[in-house]
Amino acid sequence: MTETAAALHHTPLEARHEALGARLIDFAGWLMPVQYAGILDEHRAVRERAGLFDLSHMGELFIEGPEAGAALAFALVTDPPALAEGRAHYSMIVGPDGGIIDDLIVYRLAAERFLVVANASNAHVVSDALAERLARFKAVLDDRSMATALIAIQGPRSVEIVRPLTDVDLDALRYYAIADGSVAGIPGLVARTGYTGEDGFEIFVETSRAAELWDALLAAGAADGLAPIGLGARDTLRLEAGMPLYGNELDRSTNPFEANLGRVVKLAKRGDFVGRAALEKVAASGVTRRLVGLVMRGRGIARHGYPIHAGTRATGVVTSGTQSPSLGEAVALGYVATADAEPGTMVEVEIRGQRVPAEVVALPFYRRER
Repeated sequence: MTETAAALHHTPLEARHEALGARLIDFAGWLMPVQYAGILDEHRAVRERAGLFDLSHMGELFIEGPEAGAALAFALVTDPPALAEGRAHYSMIVGPDGGIIDDLIVYRLAAERFLVVANASNAHVVSDALAERLARFKAVLDDRSMATALIAIQGPRSVEIVRPLTDVDLDALRYYAIADGSVAGIPGLVARTGYTGEDGFEIFVETSRAAELWDALLAAGAADGLAPIGLGARDTLRLEAGMPLYGNELDRSTNPFEANLGRVVKLAKRGDFVGRAALEKVAASGVTRRLVGLVMRGRGIARHGYPIHAGTRATGVVTSGTQSPSLGEAVALGYVATADAEPGTMVEVEIRGQRVPAEVVALPFYRRER
């Protein structure tokens, strides 16, 4: 093992990935599978059947105490005390200037207990920021990121695969809900959330039980075509679903309103929160750029960092792009000037020195049949 490899975090499923022939890469300081059979096959497996994801690199931060809700309302842009027990919402933590530190999922596990899930690349930053912001409240932060494994199953056959294995009432488990229970006899938390645009579940268990759960799910889903899925297909899936990726669409220089996520910011909630003053100014004055979807109308694939032009003006930059396996056309996300952000607007993406026409479209690119 090289010195670099030794410095990486290792998922408890690494041996399983190697046995399945995965190609492993350094992602956010973790050695993670980027693909197994190939990105295209894995993408189609999730859209048509079901896919199994190792997300053990994500951060799991538990907050509890009599003021846990109030503490999170101060720390985040959303209003966690408004969540019913067993429900979740999409949230963000921002700096005093309104810049996005990370996007999060917040689950209310009980009246005074919450789970905040952070991106792997920001887990320590979010943990430190929350610890600082919670200090004035009667609330305790328990960072269980290294002790918790997260396995997701996503796709139209997910319910049929998980149902025989769990004591959770899946029919009663709504989208963005979470329940205590067991899967394959392994205790954990079962959430109906995901990052693919498909129905499915994210299952939190102790790290020591991760391999057992992975094996049980793969075996149970074999007849339904369940396939292991790497980060490569996870990226094309989330892009088709119009979901932002931190480091591409979101960063400290971007505020939620620019990212078309102003609805997440609850300016009407009581009390102050970090970033409120800055975000109130943005909400009042508007933004000069906006995140949009693009469909290429000429040959070429837009990639991260490619310039976007509107006539003689430089209007923005591509943040993510791919050839959509589901739609059969090249799609991208990018920031453009607000004057160029209306669906139907034609712009040009500069690809290796050539300008290729692209159309601004409404998001998401792909929406599953319900």
